[in-house]
Amino acid sequence: MSGAVLLLLACATLGCGNSSPQSKPVAPPPSPTPSPSPTPTPDPPAPVVPITVSVSQKRAGLAATQALLIASTTNDNAGVNWSASGTGCSGSTCGNFSSTNSLTGVSVTYTAPGTAGLYTITATSVSDKTVSATLAVAVTDLPGVLTYHNNPSRDGANTQEYVLNASNVTASTFGKLFSCAVDEAIYAQPLWVPNVTISSTRHNVVFVATQNNSLYAFDADANSTPCTPLWHANLMDSAHGGLAGETSVPASGPERLVGKGIGDIAPEVGVTGTPVVDAKTNTLYVVSKSVIASGPSFYQRLHAIDLTTGNEKFSGPVTIAATYPGTGDGGTTTAFSAREENQRPGLVLANGVVYITWASHEDEPPYYGWAIGYDASSLAQVSIFNDAPNTRYSGIWMSGGAPAVDSSGNLYLTTGNGNFDVTSTSAPNNDYGDSFLQLDSALNVKQYFTPSNQESDNINDGDFGAGGAVVLIDLPANGNNPTHLVLDGGKDGVLYVLNRDKMGGLGDANAWQKLALPHGIFATGAFWNSNFYLATIHAPLQAFTLNAATAQLTAAPAATSTLFGFPGATPSVSSMPDNSNGIVWALENSLYCTSQARGCGPAVLHAYDANNLATELWNSTQGTGNAAGNAVKFTVPTVANGKVYVGTRGNNTGGADNSTSTPGELDVYGLLPN
Repeated sequence: MSGAVLLLLACATLGCGNSSPQSKPVAPPPSPTPSPSPTPTPDPPAPVVPITVSVSQKRAGLAATQALLIASTTNDNAGVNWSASGTGCSGSTCGNFSSTNSLTGVSVTYTAPGTAGLYTITATSVSDKTVSATLAVAVTDLPGVLTYHNNPSRDGANTQEYVLNASNVTASTFGKLFSCAVDEAIYAQPLWVPNVTISSTRHNVVFVATQNNSLYAFDADANSTPCTPLWHANLMDSAHGGLAGETSVPASGPERLVGKGIGDIAPEVGVTGTPVVDAKTNTLYVVSKSVIASGPSFYQRLHAIDLTTGNEKFSGPVTIAATYPGTGDGGTTTAFSAREENQRPGLVLANGVVYITWASHEDEPPYYGWAIGYDASSLAQVSIFNDAPNTRYSGIWMSGGAPAVDSSGNLYLTTGNGNFDVTSTSAPNNDYGDSFLQLDSALNVKQYFTPSNQESDNINDGDFGAGGAVVLIDLPANGNNPTHLVLDGGKDGVLYVLNRDKMGGLGDANAWQKLALPHGIFATGAFWNSNFYLATIHAPLQAFTLNAATAQLTAAPAATSTLFGFPGATPSVSSMPDNSNGIVWALENSLYCTSQARGCGPAVLHAYDANNLATELWNSTQGTGNAAGNAVKFTVPTVANGKVYVGTRGNNTGGADNSTSTPGELDVYGLLPN
């Protein structure tokens, strides 16, 4: 077959470019142009959340080696690192942590160093070391407020207070933290002891005694209301020497068994004098008073109480009884009366002996000014003194103050109204009414001072022994000036500065200085940084400066505060060891609710700049929720570790305990949380 034929056949089959239109194949439609895919919008970047850190509190006060539980809150999943810093320390010498790293909300334990000072705890973000939060910690090495007015000198000064200062004791940062209800009015000063182990846990403890013969141990830093006692003991139960049917002694109303019905102590008498603590043996010494009314049979007992349990120690208690040569009872000896004697002053621990002193209930005779010593380790009676064994009276009460003690173990106390015959050339000549006595460790009179107007004081109820300003001051040698001073005064408003190495005997001319104040003294003064602070009745708190060149006080006060009513005020002072941050604390107790008071109302706690009493930093009438319980005459504030403890009668107005819901109350003030 020819090539032409083959070509024709191929064209017939496949079509050729020159074929007719009707045989031309139709071209397929063009493919549509695809739309471009939309560009996806990217998600916005996640916001960067800044790391934050906070701590569970901003400030704390700790005793040396005390532990504190702290926690941080942070959004750092890696948690925080903990560290501590302070002046003169580094690393573990600034304190230790149970863990140096923790996650949010996980608590760690910080243990304070043994050196007092100001420390900073820092929680730092693990992921961002530029983010942190801090906690300020003030560590005190105060061994405790173990006795009336802080120490045996009775100067009322706590110079180891690292928390409180003029910038934080203000209405916005300081106030009432909590209150602890108790079973009766608190006349004794609360005592504070650090680092007491109770039920295997260490606490700072405040000890409170009531007129229902109860003792309470409270955690001094608790913030719960009402407080749960670490222990509570009643000194009238059988475990504490009590007999069936014993009660505290009714002191007012138709049931009254002591006094004249004036109601100086109301409604009952139990524990009145401030106890004393021996921190070396963990022992608290206290005197109880009770009665079995059906007799009536009266009891006074000295108790040695274990700080950790409330149990008796040293085979205690011992029932107080004594006799002393004298003709006051009509024979040749005088006898101690558990009914008539009022154990008003604070107890003393010195020379290995517990010293106890007494006066009257509302000047109701018969009574004497007794002083009795008991061996602190065995409770055996070792010394007895009666200051007016032939003529009665001459009570030792000092408005609740306690005898002072010098470095040689001598005791200093003042007596109230009574006969004075010491200068008589014939017996009896050992009655020391309205006198200032120096007693040796065996309670023998070594020296005395008696004001020139003693007889007038006795006749007119001038009562030299009303003041408890028995404050000891030691000065460096300076010519012929005395280096050992002691101060006191009474109802007649005269303050005496005496040379305690030569007290002088009878006569004002023997005093180193005589300072006339406008009103009577019913308080114990405080001494700090060369200033003597005292509030007489119906007068302001005053500061007198001690001139080291003359060893005398300025005749006019350096500064004064707001006005105090009756009975004035016994101040306390807090400061750093270098005397910075000085604050004077005083209670206005004039509305103390018994029949002699001008009314019934809360105690008012005042804080003043110690360098200028005209500057009041704060008082408990400011703000809301700061009111204390109703006032108790002669009570004293206790300042320790950033807190102030005040004993009151709760909402009791002086009537029976069951007349009110809270017959006694401990109020605790301090820096407000955060």
